[in-house]
Amino acid sequence: MLVSSRATVVSAAAPHRFLANFNSISSISSPSSFNSSFINDEKKIKTTVGWSKHSSIRMDKKTNPFVTSATASAAAQPLQNADALIDSVETFIFDCDGVIWKGDKLIEGVPETLELLRSKGKRLVFVTNNSTKSRKQYGKKFETLGLNVNEEEIFASSFAAAAYLQSINFPKDKKIYVIGEEGILIELELAGYSYLGGPEDGGKKIELKPGFLMEHDKDVGAVVVGFDRYFNYYKVQYGTLCVRENPGCLFLATNRDAVTHLTDAQEWAGGGSMVGALVGSTQREPLVVGKPSTFMMDYLANKFGITKSQICMVGDRLDTDILFGQNGGCKTLLVLSGVTSLSMLQNPNNSIQPDFYTNKISDFLSLKAATV
Repeated sequence: MLVSSRATVVSAAAPHRFLANFNSISSISSPSSFNSSFINDEKKIKTTVGWSKHSSIRMDKKTNPFVTSATASAAAQPLQNADALIDSVETFIFDCDGVIWKGDKLIEGVPETLELLRSKGKRLVFVTNNSTKSRKQYGKKFETLGLNVNEEEIFASSFAAAAYLQSINFPKDKKIYVIGEEGILIELELAGYSYLGGPEDGGKKIELKPGFLMEHDKDVGAVVVGFDRYFNYYKVQYGTLCVRENPGCLFLATNRDAVTHLTDAQEWAGGGSMVGALVGSTQREPLVVGKPSTFMMDYLANKFGITKSQICMVGDRLDTDILFGQNGGCKTLLVLSGVTSLSMLQNPNNSIQPDFYTNKISDFLSLKAATV
């Protein structure tokens, strides 16, 4: 029997009412599948969650339905019997950066590991907080690295942003200002939304003169912020004006990752640095649609008909990947091939403890102990 040391995770708010009708979702391309009673739920949120003078959600730790915290728990156990873990679940959800690859370099043993799991009849899903690519573009990256992964098995935070907007019936006559890259734009377009911003605004500058007032589009109903290598002051000011001055304008973040792997040589400032700039200027907390938000987990469970207790979340980050799995009621496995080191995991100040940890996912190929 596989013994688990799962951390207890408690929600900081009442169940998220945006997802009250989420069980009816079948596909992002089928907005009609959403229950029309969501409109009533939205009205309840304005009272339950709390709205500002512009009717926008206050996303602090007391009211943010996606904010969770882990209580103190038993220390994570080193993975000693990979077969026992594999046999105990039906689905493996893998983070990508730091687990499957680093930058554009495949981590050793990944192809053989994925082949092993597929041979045992396991469903594989790949979830990444990196919003720079669309699902289709990530499919091409997997192919370039020699991995046979179907587009339907890939879920990026760029897709999650579009899926979330559809889940709340975001009006198609409203526009979305994007601080981010092409992946977000592609997914928004596939979902039928109008957008502005993105890489196109990367070269724009503000020439400050006496009396200068920057104009912005009053029809922007949401600002989506993701990782952006073309980030500049123009985007910060434009996004700030939309969030602060457009009534009801949503502030969404694809993720708040502190660092990311742009190359395999070092860590680079992540999407959280771009989000943080808007948090500072708007004095608002965003609604995060990527990990560790429960949104993508609920979406995946519904799409594939997965029982969450039959999922193992595999990742290299404690505060996103592992918390994502714990929030969803899944088994969790931390790999030390990315952001988190063993000393970070075992630091007394760290309260997020996975069920198990190991060096890299290819350890599945060699760990055959009789007991855990």
